[in-house]
Amino acid sequence: MKAVIDTNVLLVANGQHADVSPGCVAACVAHLQAMQASGVTVIDDGHRILDEYLHKTQANRPKGVGDVFLKWLLRQVANPQRVEQVPLTETGEQTYAEFPSTALQPRFDPSDRKFAAVAHAHPDKPPIWEAADSKWLDWWPALKACGVQVEFLCPEDTCDFYRKKFPDHPLPPLPRAPATSA
Repeated sequence: MKAVIDTNVLLVANGQHADVSPGCVAACVAHLQAMQASGVTVIDDGHRILDEYLHKTQANRPKGVGDVFLKWLLRQVANPQRVEQVPLTETGEQTYAEFPSTALQPRFDPSDRKFAAVAHAHPDKPPIWEAADSKWLDWWPALKACGVQVEFLCPEDTCDFYRKKFPDHPLPPLPRAPATSA
């Protein structure tokens, strides 16, 4: 198992997202624990992803599963059997040459671009684990067309948030669940 992990997975696993369901928290916890047990986390070599994790969690005083995962990740960062680092070329502020689609990049949240760029730049094109950020529902089809998969760990929560955030827009389809998961 290999994945690029959006920061919101750690936050949900920590209980830092009050509006998600208990099932969503459980799914994020299970995925992070499975990654620690036997997976490979894919990050960028400039530590943009790690810096975001560090900014939003507490690795030095872990209180939640996301914090514990980050502490584990920091200990494993130099172990290529557990963490693979992908180089990114920044072409502007939070824009990357490795981003899968030049047309999509301007429509993407700047802070989320690094996840798509890392997944696309990696030779295995690992999936991006997404917890409950509904904006990814608009982005995943274009990413998939470029070979980047998004795995929604909390599809029901994500759809609920989308409906609340964009009540006048039709709900985009979700990708089919992968055959194997954590």
